[in-house]
Amino acid sequence: MTSQPQSTGRMFATPLPRWGFILSVMAVALAVAMRLQQQPITDAADAKTYCYKAVRTHDKNQATASCFSVQNGVFNRVWAESDDSESVVSQDKAIDGYVIPGLWDGHGHLMAYGEFLHSVDLFGAKSLSEAKDRIKVYLKKNPEAGTKDQWVRGVGWDQDVYGRMPTAADIEEDPALKGIYMMLDRIDVHCTWVSQSVLDLLPADLPDIPGGEIIRDPGMGVFCDNAMDYVVKRWPKPDSKKKAMAVKSALAKLNEVGLVGMHDASSLPEDIRIYTDMSKTEDWTLRVYSMLECSKRNTYCPSESVKIDNPNSMFTVRAVKLFADGALGSWGSAMLAPYADHPWTSGTLLINATTLTSVTKSWASKGYQVNIHAIGDLANRNAVDAFVAALKQQCPDATTDADLANCQRTHRFRIEHTQIMHPDDQARLHALGIIPSIQPTHATSDMKYALDRLGPERTDTEAYRMRSFLDANPILGSDFPVEPPNPFHGIYAAVTRKNPATGLGVNGSHKGWHTDEALSLDQALWGFTGATAYGAFLEDKAGQIKQGAFADWLVLDKPIESLDIEQLRTLKVKETWVAGKRVYARDE
Repeated sequence: MTSQPQSTGRMFATPLPRWGFILSVMAVALAVAMRLQQQPITDAADAKTYCYKAVRTHDKNQATASCFSVQNGVFNRVWAESDDSESVVSQDKAIDGYVIPGLWDGHGHLMAYGEFLHSVDLFGAKSLSEAKDRIKVYLKKNPEAGTKDQWVRGVGWDQDVYGRMPTAADIEEDPALKGIYMMLDRIDVHCTWVSQSVLDLLPADLPDIPGGEIIRDPGMGVFCDNAMDYVVKRWPKPDSKKKAMAVKSALAKLNEVGLVGMHDASSLPEDIRIYTDMSKTEDWTLRVYSMLECSKRNTYCPSESVKIDNPNSMFTVRAVKLFADGALGSWGSAMLAPYADHPWTSGTLLINATTLTSVTKSWASKGYQVNIHAIGDLANRNAVDAFVAALKQQCPDATTDADLANCQRTHRFRIEHTQIMHPDDQARLHALGIIPSIQPTHATSDMKYALDRLGPERTDTEAYRMRSFLDANPILGSDFPVEPPNPFHGIYAAVTRKNPATGLGVNGSHKGWHTDEALSLDQALWGFTGATAYGAFLEDKAGQIKQGAFADWLVLDKPIESLDIEQLRTLKVKETWVAGKRVYARDE
């Protein structure tokens, strides 16, 4: 599974509309804000000490602690009780809780997630009938939606579950839905399903488009990858005020599941402007490391380029996002050989290899970290080729793989998803230190059809590597809203290779899928802390509790290492702290 409209298309395939919010949601948000404001806030000029039952630090020099002090948003001291006889804290005086470093999502979509929270949720719909019922429920709650000026938006449909691709006729033939304007993204956001009213806005005879597909059988209504642009260009986009409201709701939800930071895996220029303004306010409660995406995808756009690198790292832009191919679920990942279940196609390249290399080199020359979305083994090969060319350009004296690997440590080029990679290219990734950015829940969501799509050899030797990539310090994330943003679900999927929603493997099995690629709990936690920090040039600043690091931490009810692994599926964070301020507190 991949990300965007193109994790693909624009991340909500196209950015999802952000419309008015339900009064109850606003009331809850207000109540939470008031509750947090009632908590004691320490003067930033004064250090404040916190002692807990136990503190897991992820600092190799001091793995555990009892107390830490915070000043000006950073840890200025971390110690165990036995380290300081003058400030020994007995267990009965310690705050009731167990601390771990704040978690980061290494690949998500902030704006799209905010939009998703106020759109039609089709995830898990088991039939077209159920999908249409959910649309009807949404329209009852949002009677202003469905017009020419405010389309119904949403995400989560899956033709593999329905038995066929949905069509515009499926909507038009339903009396309760006839005539609505609708654009709903597939579960991987690489295809979008539209209504007849939207089709009527398009030319009668639409030509095929390079890097995209118009689904014509069993009928018109679905556009994939680059073909989504036909529809997106006609979608009435929300204004900046509605976008900011969507982002604010997303930040609260992300804090609730224990996230203190995220890598935003494609930020359009207009969204960066919104983030920049919001990051200067109290509403901004998450550290965001953004990857610029040009208004025209897969291009070099110096006129839109921007770099933001604030000392507190609450909002940073120093990376760019490119897209090599589509998604596996919609047969859009670009493969070296045809699909096993669709032998007439090898998927879709969204940009040819020559152009991908040229654009990568252009961005690298301007000092940007280049991060390439690649799902299929052909797309991953093209991404590695592009990075090799860019490293040779940036370090012209490099003559060996070791030299290039040293250059890579400066540039930290990344492959987003790294889902299906030929063994030859896996070897190149290891040799050069190219960073794999992986979403563990993609493996457990895709396992139901991966073997059918890829066949046994590719599944066994190329697909959904995790443990095999450990030496490359893999970044872990979710690709929300394609998958839920809960990092503990990602940790569970990485450790068990089972679906966190069900606790089961393929076809209801109690065994994990390809557990030879599973991670240990410590390795999975590092993927959401230290590895994400390294991937954002924040080593020693994020993902650890140590002197000089950002004061970001989570409070849990029990030590995470003491939990039965199945408890991760339902784990609820007690508190989330960012820069020494509590941004989420669970209602007891």
